[in-house]
Amino acid sequence: MTILKLGIPKGSLQESTIRMFKKAGFGINISERSYLPSIDDSEIDPMLLRAQEMSKYVEDGALDCGITGEDWIKENNSSVVRVADLVYAKQSLVPVRWVLAVPEASSIKNVKDLKGKRVATELVNVTKSFLKQNKVSADVEFSWGATEVKVSAGLVDAVVELTETGRSLRAHNLKEIGVVCRSTTQFIANKKSFNNSWKKRKIFQIVTLLKGAIEAENMVGLKMNVRSKDLNKILKLLPALRNPTISSLSQKGWLALETVIDEKIVRNIIPKLKEAGAEGIIEYSLNKLIH
Repeated sequence: MTILKLGIPKGSLQESTIRMFKKAGFGINISERSYLPSIDDSEIDPMLLRAQEMSKYVEDGALDCGITGEDWIKENNSSVVRVADLVYAKQSLVPVRWVLAVPEASSIKNVKDLKGKRVATELVNVTKSFLKQNKVSADVEFSWGATEVKVSAGLVDAVVELTETGRSLRAHNLKEIGVVCRSTTQFIANKKSFNNSWKKRKIFQIVTLLKGAIEAENMVGLKMNVRSKDLNKILKLLPALRNPTISSLSQKGWLALETVIDEKIVRNIIPKLKEAGAEGIIEYSLNKLIH
């Protein structure tokens, strides 16, 4: 039987990735000390791997596909197929930035001021490329972590660090002076694997379901009953992906209406729907939304 070797990112992307797989219909179980998770699909062989290394193992064919950040694809200069962006806007898998930061009291105001200075980061190659583009010669050294502490302690002059909100930088009394790169989560594939018809079909099956699960995160379904005479008033209140589904009820003069809307606005819409004459309003969560 043909098997698809799938890389699951260990670390910051792990929890949100496994949760998205569950919503997509795949149950992944990871024991505490194992790098070999189990999944309830006999055609998939998953492996837990650091996102930083994922693109290298996908490129050399040890894995057929995997999930990693666009930043690590660039850092490793990996030649892989970028199958899809997986942008999840609630807790993780969000677009992130690698920023250049210095202490609040530093005399360094912009990237040009880094000439001859020391910069610590985990994203060494991308940082060097950024500095070269800005025609700045600086010493870039690899940091295993706790990078913010190094600059606060005076071990280096600046850091390039990953951030979503900037909160961690501010907590360490650092200020952002530039954006080195932006990154989104990517589903990637080995080129040879992607040219295999069975593996390509399996990859697209997974990606379609994952994207459907991610798309459904910020949406809810609404069902309600409305009088025919109130239909136009109700429709004006409902922003929808497309026209809502409308069907006749057995009771003359009544219709059933169903639609999908943004979760953020549903709390404001439901009272208005009731005022406009809607009855039996039901809000329900969605597992997947496939366009």
